[in-house]
Amino acid sequence: MRFHRVWIVPFVTVAIIASLAIGAGVVSAAGGDIRQVVREGTGGPATGQFIPSNGEIGTAEFPGVSDDGTDIAGYGSRINRSLSRGSGSSASIPSAQKAKSNPVLNTSFEGLNFYQQRYSRGGNQFSLEPPDQGLCVGNGYVVEAVNDVMNVFNSSGQSQLPDNTATNIVAGFPRNVNHAVDLNSFYGYPPAINRTTGVRGQFVTDPTCYYDAATQRFFLVALTLETRPNGSFTLVNHLDIAVTQTSNPAGSWNIYRVDVTNDGTNTGGSNPGPYLGNSPHIGADANGFYVTTNAYPWCCNGFSGAQIYAFSKAQLAAGAAVVTMQHIDTSGMVNAPSDAGSTQPGFTVWPAHSPGTLSFESNAGGTEYFLSSNAADEATHPVAGTGGNYVSNQIVVWALTNTLSLNSIPALSLRNQLVSVSTYALPPKAKQPGSGTAPGDGTPQGKCINDTATVLFNGQSGCWRLLFGAQPAHTEVVSRLDSNDTRMQQVMYANGKIWGALDTAVNPDGGPQRAGVAYYIVKPDVSTGSLLAKIGLQGTAGVPGKDLTYPAIGVTASGRGVMAFTLTGDGATDYPSAAYAGIDAQAGLGDVHIAGAGLATDDGFTSYKAQVGNPPRTRWGDYGAAAVDGNSVWIASEYIAAACDYTTWGGPFFQGGTGDNLLGTCAGASHGPGTRAALGNWSTRITQLTP
Repeated sequence: MRFHRVWIVPFVTVAIIASLAIGAGVVSAAGGDIRQVVREGTGGPATGQFIPSNGEIGTAEFPGVSDDGTDIAGYGSRINRSLSRGSGSSASIPSAQKAKSNPVLNTSFEGLNFYQQRYSRGGNQFSLEPPDQGLCVGNGYVVEAVNDVMNVFNSSGQSQLPDNTATNIVAGFPRNVNHAVDLNSFYGYPPAINRTTGVRGQFVTDPTCYYDAATQRFFLVALTLETRPNGSFTLVNHLDIAVTQTSNPAGSWNIYRVDVTNDGTNTGGSNPGPYLGNSPHIGADANGFYVTTNAYPWCCNGFSGAQIYAFSKAQLAAGAAVVTMQHIDTSGMVNAPSDAGSTQPGFTVWPAHSPGTLSFESNAGGTEYFLSSNAADEATHPVAGTGGNYVSNQIVVWALTNTLSLNSIPALSLRNQLVSVSTYALPPKAKQPGSGTAPGDGTPQGKCINDTATVLFNGQSGCWRLLFGAQPAHTEVVSRLDSNDTRMQQVMYANGKIWGALDTAVNPDGGPQRAGVAYYIVKPDVSTGSLLAKIGLQGTAGVPGKDLTYPAIGVTASGRGVMAFTLTGDGATDYPSAAYAGIDAQAGLGDVHIAGAGLATDDGFTSYKAQVGNPPRTRWGDYGAAAVDGNSVWIASEYIAAACDYTTWGGPFFQGGTGDNLLGTCAGASHGPGTRAALGNWSTRITQLTP
């Protein structure tokens, strides 16, 4: 499917380009604490030991919830951090020239999904959303990791991991999860929850991955939170960095762990530690491998700055017993006002990665670039955690120089520069068919919560009894999807330019605001020893009557790229879909195409007041992914891959019904594989394109 009426504005004017860079090189930081990170063992994609579960939906269905249903750890407010709420304002978007890049779709297949996530490791998993996608491609392999499961595919979409169906017993039957392995097993932890005893294992979240063509190694990073047996968090959290021992990701990986519990800044004495190292993102240059996090205080609502962790890439790739790492806190490093004073912390400072082996920046002793934005409360109100207007006309360009020193004694220098851009703003939530109306047969979980009449297998009336012990209010409606908070999304350095994108409010047809994307192509220069960055091209994209969310850009060494995103809308068939457009540095973004058409509305548990409280925050994203392999760009986005009607969802749990003995899998009497699970129906789409 193709949408020609995409309204896109690339902004570039040669006469004013010098004025777009402000505050060039005004902030510089050297040093930071240097640590020795020990290799702690090995892991890999093999399922660990478990006791098969009975597959029931219990009160402890979500992380941080006790067996009696009490939210003992404040999971929703403490882990999935985003301080900004509401929406900002945006300008109208006129039509514009289209990109010359018109990608050719080579391969597209369904990746990991909610059913595989929930029922891997014998069903000893929590129900989780959103997926938070990691994607990395190289040496003929495609690695995908989401919350909280991973798989390794070949370029045609077949899993390259051993078939674990026969041993993956849930509710008495083998469950086909397409060979997927839970992340707790991958990192060597016990099950996320032992559904026989109720004991919890570590909580692994926010996976992301990268293939480095220079070292022929795969890197997979996640944040791990330590828990007590009852599921409460100890507040200790660490980055888990896994690196393949060879170029085969189906084999063994070396594991390194970096404690991030105390890495943050006590902002004005108001937001003391310990901190949560939320939302890790990764990148690399010729010399280093980089992980950034957002540090939030566990105690309160503020923000404690983006953190940068720099490692020798060569040492990690070699599986060194000890790797030297330099840590830098970006708090107070952006020369713009905030409620903490005259400066702001960095927020979602996303490191770049580069295609191939020759695209890295070699000036200034080796340089790694980053991009970030500053419309969110994390940047403008890090003390209070709220109070901003969610609008900005600046992005932040960062340069970490002297990265060659990572191979000996780290001596890095970090600079940033505010660059003027067109206004971007916090987007409204994205619409989908039926938003705001009562759930129908195609949104079965929502309909079940509202249902008081359906007769169940035991003769009782009311589908809600299958999900709750106490009767909820029956007032659920079809949700609007979370469309992010203007934080920067995936960044690349390719063809001498930095490429990035973020979510913004748009109104492409002059009507009500919709969710759209803004993209930036930046020309950096560190050849003189300081940072001078200029906008080469920028633009804003939206589709009339639809929403675009969670962009991710992949660019080849020659400068031809693809942007991935989710497309959704409130038209009759505008279900959440995996979409893409070509992008280049001359004309910007091209026409929007569909890689995987959505077939139903989002029906996840975060959509419903009865599950997560009022108002619900329908989780989507939190990020897609793009990976470059030679002349190909691989992309991955969340979408809804399958439809399931109410009767099929209920199966034998409805009087006279037939099908799976697990509620809501829509798996039929053969017991799978299912297209969803009771509490969610997200899936991911992986697509290979030649731009």
